[in-house]
Amino acid sequence: MRESLFLFRLIPPRADFAQTLTDAEQHAMDGHTEYWKELLAAGRVVVYGPVADPEGVWGLGVLRGADRAEVLAIGEADPSVRAGVTTFEVLEILGGRTG
Repeated sequence: MRESLFLFRLIPPRADFAQTLTDAEQHAMDGHTEYWKELLAAGRVVVYGPVADPEGVWGLGVLRGADRAEVLAIGEADPSVRAGVTTFEVLEILGGRTG
């Protein structure tokens, strides 16, 4: 089965989120970090990390998946999403290639 590449954007609740985390938000983000480390180790993630957007930091991931539904399920299982701290969007990278 051929896997496609998908852009995953983790959307924080506010522009200054990275600077103003509450204890509960920090706990959710710690779970998020561990979750993505596991996805990387399993070969599901090509690259991930925070983006220094002047409008506010957000998270980027590029994932391998059979289809969009599979990647949406990965996003829904993210501890920060499950905790209601962040939301996300997923877009397919058409004809994406990795080196």
